[in-house]
Amino acid sequence: MATHEKHAVLITGGGSGIGLGLAARHLAAGHRVMITGRRSDRLAAAAGRLPGIETFANDIATPEGRQHLADHVRQAMPELDVLINNAGVQRRVGIASDRSPWDEAQHEIDILFAAPVHLARLLVPHLLAHGRPSTLINVTSGGAFFPQSFAPLYSAAKAALHSYTVNLRHALAATPLRVVELIPPAVATELAGQRQAHGADLDAFCDTVFPLLDGSRAEVGFGPTAAPDFAERRAAEQRTFEAMAERFDVPVYRPGGRVRV
Repeated sequence: MATHEKHAVLITGGGSGIGLGLAARHLAAGHRVMITGRRSDRLAAAAGRLPGIETFANDIATPEGRQHLADHVRQAMPELDVLINNAGVQRRVGIASDRSPWDEAQHEIDILFAAPVHLARLLVPHLLAHGRPSTLINVTSGGAFFPQSFAPLYSAAKAALHSYTVNLRHALAATPLRVVELIPPAVATELAGQRQAHGADLDAFCDTVFPLLDGSRAEVGFGPTAAPDFAERRAAEQRTFEAMAERFDVPVYRPGGRVRV
């Protein structure tokens, strides 16, 4: 993310892990940063570590929580120009052994997929209204492209978010709002619980990807999700998408938030 411009940044799931790591780097760059999360204790701890950071406790697993967040942001941060949909949860349970109540699975789907889609619907008009360049970043996963047998629902939800992100970028291509997909490999966070942390070093990951999240790249990876073979696969899939998209006259956004029908 370019540091010579001052941004107003909203990061969901910003109380720990990748969200907190990116928040710290945005704050150090002089940007205004608001983080959200369901756990007020984590937000308070983050505020203690990062003086100047703003927090807002809410539950984006529910439509009401997402609407509440959008209403708050429109009032408290009208200059918002960076939205990072980062909040996540991962249930490590295989399909054959999953005997949990359905509401646990639904909660995972709501956090990973419904929340970023709904927040985009609520906040894209706000990001377009001021007419300045802005960036919407959806955090997916290497699991979106290489399904993980130990976390099948997580992988599927991230794959769905990837697909939606490609279409969102297409719909906004003629506007100043850039859509970026951040594709982490396994990163050593508490996503699946403290005892399940494994993967790339969190600081190494955040240090590497942070300067690349300025909207100049459609996708940003790290390690295996930045490897040449992965990039070639993604480029081929994008070419196929663009060829198919040309066959259909779908409404898209225009500058100022207007929609071309």
